[in-house]
Amino acid sequence: MAPRELHPPHDADTGDDADTRCDADTPYACDTPYACDSPYDFDTPVDRHGTWCTQWDYVEDRFGVPGLLPFTISDMDFETAPEVLAALRGRLGHGVLGYSRWRHPDFLDAVTGWYRQRYDTEVGPETVAYAPSVLYQAGVLLDLWSRPGDGVVTHTPAYDAFPRLVAAHGRELRGCPLGDWDTFERLIALPDTSVLLLCSPHNPTGHVWTPAELDRMAELCARHGVAVISDEIHSDLAHPPHVHHPWARHARTPGRWAIVTSASKSFNIPALTGSYGIIGDPEAHAAYLTRLKDADGLSSPAVLMLTGTIAAYEEGGPWLDALRGYVADNLRMVADRLNSAFPQLGWQPPEAGYLAWIDLRPLGVDDDALQRELIHHEKVAIMPGTTYQAPGFVRLNVGCPRAKAAAGVDALVRALRTLLA
Repeated sequence: MAPRELHPPHDADTGDDADTRCDADTPYACDTPYACDSPYDFDTPVDRHGTWCTQWDYVEDRFGVPGLLPFTISDMDFETAPEVLAALRGRLGHGVLGYSRWRHPDFLDAVTGWYRQRYDTEVGPETVAYAPSVLYQAGVLLDLWSRPGDGVVTHTPAYDAFPRLVAAHGRELRGCPLGDWDTFERLIALPDTSVLLLCSPHNPTGHVWTPAELDRMAELCARHGVAVISDEIHSDLAHPPHVHHPWARHARTPGRWAIVTSASKSFNIPALTGSYGIIGDPEAHAAYLTRLKDADGLSSPAVLMLTGTIAAYEEGGPWLDALRGYVADNLRMVADRLNSAFPQLGWQPPEAGYLAWIDLRPLGVDDDALQRELIHHEKVAIMPGTTYQAPGFVRLNVGCPRAKAAAGVDALVRALRTLLA
């Protein structure tokens, strides 16, 4: 697909000139001072219209208006690593797309090697398990480690799929405000709390848990017999000096714990479907595979998922490091423009990921009024904090070319100025 042509940037200091409004059908550009000396091209836009793209083609489903410039769900607007694309093209060139298996050294060695090289963590291949999705695996483990009506603790604000998942499995979600250890210990100690559903790094805030925090959670869960399901799908996107620490390094043994994750967020390949987990309890590992294969008939993975994951983990490291640097510069640009316009926010980039979680409460703006201004006047789609049970916040996806990221933050600044005028 051909890249879009570019037009002069929106300036965070401009007024409300209607000609500067964002439009998903209008090209965008910016002349930020942030530069990346990477050999990879993250600046050239890729037109995603007409590709059945959730973020671009179906923005009306969530926001009620078509044609908005989207900064919404957590996928990126970048092409994946060229090494991954080359591997996929090579596999398609074979021409036969039959049933496949995941329990073979090519896949297992790629996963265990990634943990060894990236996280200095040894993962036994016997603990790895394929899953059609992270949420599918988390749901099966909820069924194995809890009963209907049991409590499931998670940190709030919460990834919006967690409440739906827990409710669909007939469990009770127990939200613990991030950083509130007294509430965390009280909830974990309740006799009918069965599972901690951890998000590590945390979505939507981007918090990277420290070893001390993980040890504290692990000790409390072990003391009260609470199983741990750690969603670590954002783990590869921790920004230095912050370092992700896999739950496998902190879990108490013997214990019921699992990591559920995928290469999809790191390498922008969610459309390949598929994920994997690391299940520390052998009985739970066996029970999970029985459910996967015999009860649900989902044990045959998409061969392109296997191909893409193997290539990503074995060859994609340099691309991922360059991507993370580019995204970090996007986030610094957001901080500079936002804080220049509203110094009282003092906004700091997240410790991980490409999702700018922005606390607007110091400005006292109304959530609904802000969304109306963004949607109907600025023509942008930015996720409201209410989606994550956090009024007064927004979540801005800047996993995109810098020009688009600048257009998004500038639209947010203009909308806020309009409401505060």
